[in-house]
Amino acid sequence: MAEEKSVIVTRKLTKIYPGKVKAVDGIDFEVKAGEIFAFLGPNGAGKTTTIKMLNTLTLPTSGRAIVAGFDVVKHPAEVRKRIGYAAQDIGVDEHATGRENLALYGHFYRLDEKTLKRRIKNILEIVGLTEYGNKMVSSYSGGMRKRLDLAMGLIHRPQILFLDEPTTGLDPQTRSHIWEYIQKLVQKLGMTIFLTTHYMDEADKLASRIAIIDLGKIITMGTADELKRSIGGDVVTLSPCESGADACKAFVAGAEAALSDKPFVVGTKAAESELAIYVKDGASAAPNIMQILTEKGIAVRTLTVSRPSLDDVFLKYTGRTIRAQEGTRTTMAQIHRMRDRRRAG
Repeated sequence: MAEEKSVIVTRKLTKIYPGKVKAVDGIDFEVKAGEIFAFLGPNGAGKTTTIKMLNTLTLPTSGRAIVAGFDVVKHPAEVRKRIGYAAQDIGVDEHATGRENLALYGHFYRLDEKTLKRRIKNILEIVGLTEYGNKMVSSYSGGMRKRLDLAMGLIHRPQILFLDEPTTGLDPQTRSHIWEYIQKLVQKLGMTIFLTTHYMDEADKLASRIAIIDLGKIITMGTADELKRSIGGDVVTLSPCESGADACKAFVAGAEAALSDKPFVVGTKAAESELAIYVKDGASAAPNIMQILTEKGIAVRTLTVSRPSLDDVFLKYTGRTIRAQEGTRTTMAQIHRMRDRRRAG
């Protein structure tokens, strides 16, 4: 980390949309200079709304946010000079070349031609697009367009770069490449990065610290290792032999009742058709669990023992998985995004 100064500070930051939809509910957090800070949560959790308030694209309903030393409400122009932003939707012009896209953004920031030429060359190298800079963006793959979109947010050398779901919809290989470019930005430019994601592995791989957000509230925060250690021990995951919602529900309820009071069990969490059991030592707990369930007549299809993951952390603190939430609470967020696009147009 470059230094310990906080470049983003929020206090009781809140956003309520018409219809009393509380998208962000009084959140407090700080981001240190030179770190990659991640908001991890499902669609509709409040991640994009938070970024929009920090970017001055939408006003907070209440609370306060300081970005790069400036209040986002009182001094929005000063904030915008110091930040870059790559939104979920790629914003490149496919009827121009990569260089032309970057030059256009550079002119927006009033960069002189000499500086702009140098910046374009450097940024194309960082995102691996040097040999494609003079080609039309219409010929780019989805991953290349995403990299160009990322590059456009860098042209003015921002102090802080905001990345909203930077790898959504990309294949695993392209996602891995984007991660490498993001890490380069911190290593080569000393940049602070605030990213939002619903991918556990992305937060785990990239972030110095992670804030888990759900229903507009920060549930817990820390490094990936700190969050995993908060689980305590290992995770034993059980799934039933029978399929069907009623059978799964009965299995989870029966297994949880049979195991929750055992001395080797730290805690349990039911999710969809599985039961997660938190234990101190998975190797010794697994045979005990099978014996107890067999005696109760509860049939198990699979039993796995693993070290805690961020999936387990999210499950512990929210009582459900991110996977279970995808597609169930996106409507309001989508509505507001569409409204914003129409207004911008």
